Amino acid sequence: MSVSFEIKSAQLPLVALLLKSPDLDLLARDVLSQFGPDSESPDFFDHDAMVLDFSAIPTDTAPPDLQKLLTSLRACRLVAVAVRGLQGQWLESAKLLGLVEAPLGLPRGRAEAAMQSTSTVEIVKEVLREVPGPATMVVDKPLRSGQKVYARGADLVVLAPVNQGAEVVADGNIHVYAPLRGKAMAGARGNTEARIFSICLEPELISIAGVYRTSENPLPADIQGKAAQVRLSSDGLDKLLIEALKT
Repeated sequence: MSVSFEIKSAQLPLVALLLKSPDLDLLARDVLSQFGPDSESPDFFDHDAMVLDFSAIPTDTAPPDLQKLLTSLRACRLVAVAVRGLQGQWLESAKLLGLVEAPLGLPRGRAEAAMQSTSTVEIVKEVLREVPGPATMVVDKPLRSGQKVYARGADLVVLAPVNQGAEVVADGNIHVYAPLRGKAMAGARGNTEARIFSICLEPELISIAGVYRTSENPLPADIQGKAAQVRLSSDGLDKLLIEALKT
């Protein structure tokens, strides 16, 4: 028996790319436009392992060349390790590129749609184990349009205004003790218990674990510009609850 290693089962958080179009060239362009080096969120992922999910598209044609898509994903700091929803030549083609087959029965988490979704791409967090952020990042200067702060593995506390066009992201909770007028995304890596708090809620976009709401859907008059919190409903319906805070 070997004493130099031990094999154990492991549970790891994965990201799933749910394909909605068989046009992989279009898919690669869409992914790059949302998460590539020249996008607004070039560091949204940190070399996350990914499953390519083909279950929503037809695969009865000749298998495509997946290499261009894999290259585009790597440019977005995503590493494809497995596929699901494939069979026959499509599956063999994927295996030749070093991808393994994942079962369709894996549990699927909440949509990672902190960005505007398109007709061809949807990113879903496979939350196999949720771990609250152990740390807190504090920002004490105003965030201007185009600025982005990401509290990776932590809560985020902002002591100054988050202006329109600015973006605050946290794996844990977000607390803004000032007007929140930009984008705020809490639970960015699938923490469904995360919340957003602000003493003046006027956001362009708010999101918890990928469930989001934009300013195109205005907040109620008793919430807009007031102290409020944002959380997910506990009924499993992926619904944002926005509630006034008593001050």
